Amino acid sequence: MAESALVPIEQKQVIFYDDEITAVLVQVEGERRIYVPLRPICEYLGLDWSAQTRRIRRDPVLSKWATFVAITATNPEKARKGGNPNMLCLPLDYLNGFLFGISATRVKPELREKVILYQERCYRVLFEAFQEGRLTTDSDFEDLLTNDSPAAQAYKMATAIMKMARQQLILEARLETHASKLEEHEQRLEELEASLGNPERFVTPDQAMQISQAVKAIAVEMQKKTNRNEYGAIYGQLYRQFGITSYKQLPANKFEEAMRWLTDWYQRVSGSAGDDVPF
Repeated sequence: MAESALVPIEQKQVIFYDDEITAVLVQVEGERRIYVPLRPICEYLGLDWSAQTRRIRRDPVLSKWATFVAITATNPEKARKGGNPNMLCLPLDYLNGFLFGISATRVKPELREKVILYQERCYRVLFEAFQEGRLTTDSDFEDLLTNDSPAAQAYKMATAIMKMARQQLILEARLETHASKLEEHEQRLEELEASLGNPERFVTPDQAMQISQAVKAIAVEMQKKTNRNEYGAIYGQLYRQFGITSYKQLPANKFEEAMRWLTDWYQRVSGSAGDDVPF
């Protein structure tokens, strides 16, 4: 648990079912994170602050991420009194870890429903305060989305596009990792088969590398259209076309024919023409 206070670059007050919760944006090691002061939340939920502080210090995860942030007092009375502005905070990502550690059955009966409400919805509302600028719970917002108004349709479309973009980014990262691993594997195979193969009968290691690069270029272009790993399909078609079980076993006298065949395939899927090929 860090003791030196962070200084926020932005502070917002969010109304969460009549409770005013502060959230601040802090720059930490070049990364922007949202932090939430914990003591006001404990007061709203009728929790003993000293006991909760001890719980945070005991927890191996919460104690690692809890830190002090200089919070500007928004209550006029508190502002006049002054005092230490530094408050113990958690990054918004870990707020639910703190809230779920509160047992609703152990608080005052009149506060149990409120504790559950915080556990279910507080994180989302605070997150949206910085992402969408919404500073209240907007309890009727979900109902508004059920309308078929142009604004509701635009919101739902924008949300869907954002989710699709996120999935595409993850997919591209995975494909890049798989392509890198496959290239490394192919390189090892080339070295092994070059040492075992007959250079007079089969293509040379350099020629095999050219074939591998051509297959990779075609796979990359096809993945842009299908979002699938196409390496296996391309190699399978190559093997069937030339009656081989490995591109290293391609007869040397078939190399030029194979490269023309791969070049034609690349030009069809990429739309390029002439000598505009990357291999």
